[in-house]
Amino acid sequence: MKYKLILSISKSLLLARWKQTLVAAIGVTFSITMFITLLSFMSGLNDMLDNLIINRTPHVRLYNEIQPSKIQPIDNYSQYKNYHNFVSSIKPKNERLEIYNNAAIIKALKKDIRVLGIAPKITAQVIYNVGAIDITGVINGIDVEAENKLFFFKDYVTTGNYIDLKNTPNSIILGKGAADKMLANIGDVIQVTTTKGDRMQLKVVGYFQSGLQDLDKVQSYASITTAQKLMGESNSFITDIQIKLKDMRSAPVIAIEYQKLFEVEAIDIQTANSQFETGSSVRTIISYAVGVTLLIVAGFGIYNILNMMIYEKMDSIAILKATGFSGKDVNRIFITIALSIGIFGGSMGLIFGFGLSNVIDQIPFNTAALPTIKTFPINYNPKFYMIGSIFSLVTTYFAGYFPSRKASKIDPVIIIRGK
Repeated sequence: MKYKLILSISKSLLLARWKQTLVAAIGVTFSITMFITLLSFMSGLNDMLDNLIINRTPHVRLYNEIQPSKIQPIDNYSQYKNYHNFVSSIKPKNERLEIYNNAAIIKALKKDIRVLGIAPKITAQVIYNVGAIDITGVINGIDVEAENKLFFFKDYVTTGNYIDLKNTPNSIILGKGAADKMLANIGDVIQVTTTKGDRMQLKVVGYFQSGLQDLDKVQSYASITTAQKLMGESNSFITDIQIKLKDMRSAPVIAIEYQKLFEVEAIDIQTANSQFETGSSVRTIISYAVGVTLLIVAGFGIYNILNMMIYEKMDSIAILKATGFSGKDVNRIFITIALSIGIFGGSMGLIFGFGLSNVIDQIPFNTAALPTIKTFPINYNPKFYMIGSIFSLVTTYFAGYFPSRKASKIDPVIIIRGK
């Protein structure tokens, strides 16, 4: 019965100053709306940028890197074994980029339950011969089906069919930037020269566009068979093994393990893209900071309105306490008022936030650099709505708690005597 009476009194006080109540509710609604919209948009933007890298980057990459020998012949000479030997102008070791015994490595990786998929690859430095002009480039020899399964290859082939790379002998999918430089059309035959001086003619069957313009100016794709033929190597020749894991977070540990186990170089996605991840983290922190600031500002608005309400309702509060209401009861009345504003404003904010996010999601976003993106990116993560709900209740609770403490300590005798 007592709680029903407290709710009834809270409702009367709310409606008695409905304009101020409406202003406070609008403040909370606006804050939650912008909080949801800002986080949804910034998170969608981060996901879009992350996918440009993550979709095209293996979680772990195995490869051979040509490096100078760590142990020089003089270090093996017993007479100088305990000396510090200084050798200048050390040249790299004369070794191949091929991953030796790659078939056995791939077989072992397929048995590893942590591995989601494997895609072998050949990286070949070439020169595109365009008339009297030579343009440097890179041809990636790929297993077309594995590349598409793990890295969504077909999504980035903007012209032509990606599977033609497998079905058409001696074919190539050019990076869009490289194709524009060479004025190469679909069906044209281009000539490339390897670093060994071997030349080969390749038929253009498509254009590839990753969204990274500098990369698209040099990078192109061919099948593994074509790349092996181009480099004059056997069908067992592979320079890279790309690995996707079931849990990307375990990549750094697994990369170290594979490096020791297979005696090859290994790099994880976190190390390869550390600067990019830092940028995403900073953008996320800024989004949360701005959203929380909006909610705190709305909380101060409610605090000021309740303070004014207490000042104007001194007589009513004194009468309530004189008729048997305790300080805790008065406290509950004003906290109920604050939470009512928070619940109503927060609920409307969630609805408007979803609606505004949906409007932004329909706005066309057409750019030549990102052909797969058609509208502005939005992330409808339920987590944002939960955080918004919790913050609206927490901020409005504290906005009502401090004024209610003041109201609960009012001495009704002093107020009535003053009148």
